[in-house]
Amino acid sequence: MRPFRRQILFALAALFTCVAAPALAKPWTELTPAQQEALSPLAKEWDTLPDRKQRYFLDLARRYPALPPAKKQRMHSQLEYWSKLTPEQREQARQKYRAFKKVPPATREQVQQMVHDQEVEKAAASGVPSAPPSPK
Repeated sequence: MRPFRRQILFALAALFTCVAAPALAKPWTELTPAQQEALSPLAKEWDTLPDRKQRYFLDLARRYPALPPAKKQRMHSQLEYWSKLTPEQREQARQKYRAFKKVPPATREQVQQMVHDQEVEKAAASGVPSAPPSPK
């Protein structure tokens, strides 16, 4: 009797997993005008993004209309910057973010300023534009 229960529980878990995370991948042309406006920096690469990334960005687009103009501009500049990064640069950015989250909150601003200063110096020396400024 027990193996039968396990099979049922496994089948129910699989069913709920499929129902809870439907594929939401949409071609760029099927996005609403509001979604296209919010995600315009990603237009060229939208159709190549994995489903999970599209879901993430669609959630951002859902919140976009409520943002003040300055935050809308900041979101666009960050999306544009991110879209121009290579996969390796994106992974480096993710690693830096994970490392930064481990820094104690009391010293984060100081570390953030130090890293920003180093990146500005490095960018100036190499001629590569630096990342958009962090919010204060």
